[in-house]
Amino acid sequence: MDQSQTHTTAHHLLQGFNDLGLDYLFCNLGTDHAPLIEEMARWRQQGQAFPKTVLCPHENTAVHMAAGYALASGRGQGVLVHVDAGTANASMGIHNISKARLPLMLMAGRAPYTSHGELPGTRDTFVNFVQEPYDQGGLVRQYVKWDYNLPSGVIAKEALRRAHSVMQSDPKGPVYLTFAWETLTETWRDDQLHDFPAQAYGATPALGTDPDAVDQVVDRLLAASHPLIITSYSGRNPATVATLDALARLAGIRVIECNAVDLNIPHDSPCFSGFVPGAHVTQADVGLMVDVDVPWIPRDTPVNPATWWAHIDVDIDKRSYPMWSFPRHLKMPGDSGRILAQILARMQQRVNPAFSQAAQARVAGMAQEGQQRRQRATDLAADPGKVGQINPHFLCAAVAHAIPADAIVLNEAIRNAPVVAMQVPRTVPGSHVGLAGGGLGFSAGMALGIKLAQPNRCVVAFSGDGSFYFGNPQSSMAVSKQYGLPVFTIVLDNGGWAAVKEATLRVFPEGVAKATQAYEAHLAPDMNFAMVAQAAGAHGEWVSDPADVPAAIERCLAALARGQSALLQAKVTRL
Repeated sequence: MDQSQTHTTAHHLLQGFNDLGLDYLFCNLGTDHAPLIEEMARWRQQGQAFPKTVLCPHENTAVHMAAGYALASGRGQGVLVHVDAGTANASMGIHNISKARLPLMLMAGRAPYTSHGELPGTRDTFVNFVQEPYDQGGLVRQYVKWDYNLPSGVIAKEALRRAHSVMQSDPKGPVYLTFAWETLTETWRDDQLHDFPAQAYGATPALGTDPDAVDQVVDRLLAASHPLIITSYSGRNPATVATLDALARLAGIRVIECNAVDLNIPHDSPCFSGFVPGAHVTQADVGLMVDVDVPWIPRDTPVNPATWWAHIDVDIDKRSYPMWSFPRHLKMPGDSGRILAQILARMQQRVNPAFSQAAQARVAGMAQEGQQRRQRATDLAADPGKVGQINPHFLCAAVAHAIPADAIVLNEAIRNAPVVAMQVPRTVPGSHVGLAGGGLGFSAGMALGIKLAQPNRCVVAFSGDGSFYFGNPQSSMAVSKQYGLPVFTIVLDNGGWAAVKEATLRVFPEGVAKATQAYEAHLAPDMNFAMVAQAAGAHGEWVSDPADVPAAIERCLAALARGQSALLQAKVTRL
């Protein structure tokens, strides 16, 4: 290649994307992307490869789809949005992705900065004036690890490598890069830009920990009578699931998944003890918090001051949390999979018959509790409910029996999320996805991204009717249709925002809102989301009679087998 050739910044950006190994650009494009669009067209005409574009009618779909792809593949991708408006629309998703510690490169244009034709790309329309904020990066700065405005195309490749290395370094997270129209149209000789290979400029992974710290934990576990592990996202690395389970079985450790983002231990493990720490926190003499943001609610969970706590976390300092209210006697920053493997190996060296006997007795007791918990779930699912108010336990159990064991389940059912967790247990690593942040509407886009990365897996997204609205369903279903990504969406329609009602009752248990049944939580009645699905070419089912549930699920799964998305809206117990 002739290094003296001259190309635009847009060209060098595409070349930089290739250097990073990006597979996809999830796009909601605008006027600011014209130079990139022209360059993409040129590359296609010349037969040059660059990351595939996925056009998303709403930014919420784009960012969550990129997040789902990153979750399923481990590799962050690019997202292109339109100046400040697109960034604002994307910001709720970026909040979620930040809390989920997923890599993502959010890129946005900026309004042109020239007005009189001084440079190519000067302002040429009304919107170029009104879309210039004082601090565009401020829209997402609280949620990104790095933000930067590209000052010149001559450092385009360097800026991209820096962004990529930051987002892929542990703890992973989103980054934000902006560029003005004039910058994209600048021209630079190829030999004016340097290369930044991953071998010299790449990401920094989390590592294991100090052997002395491992011995401290092992000493405590060997002396413990009621050891406890609380975790949320250690299963972000699927290999960690087996390590945690093996350690728990060896040492007789009770494991609680609290606000689970990932599957952290198989739900059929004898050491898995559900999703609520509750009294186990008070009873524990040794506790390990492993990759968890909120291990319990301090107001409701008494902590025994005699309990010794170790904290193992890729994000040990929780710098995105202004306050963090949980005790830690030993902090062990690093990769939980590696650290748990170190602890397991040291435990295997030091266990003796007396310890093993006591540990196995604890495991047997927890296994019996697990049988009782599963029987409780079966009992709750036995009642189908009534017409217009299907029992969500019954519905979720029916879905669990119908879907494959390795189906990936996204749980955005909000106030029915505990029902989904109880009735749709997961055992395969990577088969559960929960909400890490506080922004509703994550499951629709993430389901598409996961399906894109793992096309042979069945992807099932549970949503409440309230959260379904936030997911921009027309956008996500349009993407499903356009790119052939069939997912199964189940809407547990209880008629509104149960979380709003319950929050009001927690603060004012005997207040006026309760007395008058005025919770400001009921949404439009008789919405037919199945028709929204049908409008996008998906299979749609609307059920209100429990007797119709099994056949409706069967028809939805048949649609998936045909390569068609499916939506099942069920009228469940009212809020």
